[in-house]
Amino acid sequence: MIDGPRIAPRSGTAKQLVVFLHGYGADGNDLISLGREWQGLLPDAAFVSPNAPEPVPGHPMGRQWFGLTFRDPDERWRGVNKAQPILNEFLDAELAKNNLPSSALALVGFSQGTMMALHVGLRRAVSPAAIVGYSGVLVTPSNQEAAKKAAEEIKSRPPVLLVHGDQDEVIPAQALLLSAQGLGGMGLTVEWHLSQGIGHGIDGDGLRIGGAFLQKAFRGR
Repeated sequence: MIDGPRIAPRSGTAKQLVVFLHGYGADGNDLISLGREWQGLLPDAAFVSPNAPEPVPGHPMGRQWFGLTFRDPDERWRGVNKAQPILNEFLDAELAKNNLPSSALALVGFSQGTMMALHVGLRRAVSPAAIVGYSGVLVTPSNQEAAKKAAEEIKSRPPVLLVHGDQDEVIPAQALLLSAQGLGGMGLTVEWHLSQGIGHGIDGDGLRIGGAFLQKAFRGR
């Protein structure tokens, strides 16, 4: 079972659960500070930021949801599928720990964590309240026939917010538009924001927009 840092709800009683999924080479401490920034907007939310299950080869302090060689067009697809049951087990355990229904869950990812949030969130039996993805991409198989079958796996259609820096040197900003188009084609409602002058990171505008999006989504529940 994976684990990571937590922030208890400011109100004292959890009514929502926000799970942060960090990027390649980081760990749960990388995103948990977002919870402190959002506590004013989401006083009833418990925040948790699990460490990904695998160490990054050659970097013992870094973690990864799955390995990357950048030599195989389908390694991301195999990676998200391999890590899916690990993350689902963690999500179910955290919801049970907080006595919350699956609909009280929101997923917030960064980079590789966004890949996981979108892949797992759309395949949950009960739709999460929302998914926020920073600097990531919707992972699909490279084969067109396999991509059609993958779309048939979608069980949930939560509201999705995608945020990306227009100067991202790791995952180009075009990934935002391609992901939004792909999600829209599967019947999801997608909002997006392109942060001007920002590379592979989260700026103040992205942070503010993400918090407001979650607040609105939870109120809708």
